[in-house]
Amino acid sequence: MKTRITSAIVALLIIVPILLYGGSIYNLTIYIISLFGLKEFIDIKESKRKTPDFIKFISYIIMTLIVIGSPQSNELVFSMDYRIIAGLFMVYLLPTVLYHDSTKYNINDALYLIGGMFFLGMSFHLLIVLRHNLFDLIIYLFLITIMTDTFAYFTGYFIGRNKLLEDISPKKTWEGLIGGTIMGVFTSSVFYLTVINPNIDITTLLIATTFLSLVGQYGDLVFSGIKRYYKKKDFANIMPGHGGILDRLDSIIFVVLGYMFFISIL
Repeated sequence: MKTRITSAIVALLIIVPILLYGGSIYNLTIYIISLFGLKEFIDIKESKRKTPDFIKFISYIIMTLIVIGSPQSNELVFSMDYRIIAGLFMVYLLPTVLYHDSTKYNINDALYLIGGMFFLGMSFHLLIVLRHNLFDLIIYLFLITIMTDTFAYFTGYFIGRNKLLEDISPKKTWEGLIGGTIMGVFTSSVFYLTVINPNIDITTLLIATTFLSLVGQYGDLVFSGIKRYYKKKDFANIMPGHGGILDRLDSIIFVVLGYMFFISIL
């Protein structure tokens, strides 16, 4: 636990000033993090079958185009050049025909990469767009994930008895889910009411925040399921006690996507 807490503090000391400063430095940081996340996403798949080098090279180019090449506007609307989408499908699907050996590259590999590219690319791009448009809102979303994850961990560690989904994540408990959700919703809702909009309907805020807290924990389980499928404990070992980029950002990746359902009311 000591290692986990220490590495979390170090990460916060690095990330928080960058988040507060914003601008090109923040955008560049998110872009670099997205590349590390993509690398982890590809690397874990390679534990079963190696991805062709040219596919990996093109993947980093496409991730670049999605995360920092997609247009930004003053409206929270995600847009992507159709040429990027067309290129993405052709790059990943055509090699399934050109390769005559399905043990090297097949349709499952292609769909895994297409899904991951959309999923990760959109999420990291939204982290940039949200910071560009609504700074207080991105703090609210980060508070949901940080407080939910933190209190879920400690609640589960100290009083957790009933396993949540043992086949996917053996250490997660119902007690942790409930404790994390309660504290995540409470702290982030107080922040929203205090800083962002004190006039918002409290019931609406609590429902939306509870949904986002649960979605974040769902995201954690989704990534845990990927690790379980590939028989890996962590995606990487960048942060001692936490794992890799995707191990640490699994919740916020889902929360920023989940927020899109409430974009008109929050």
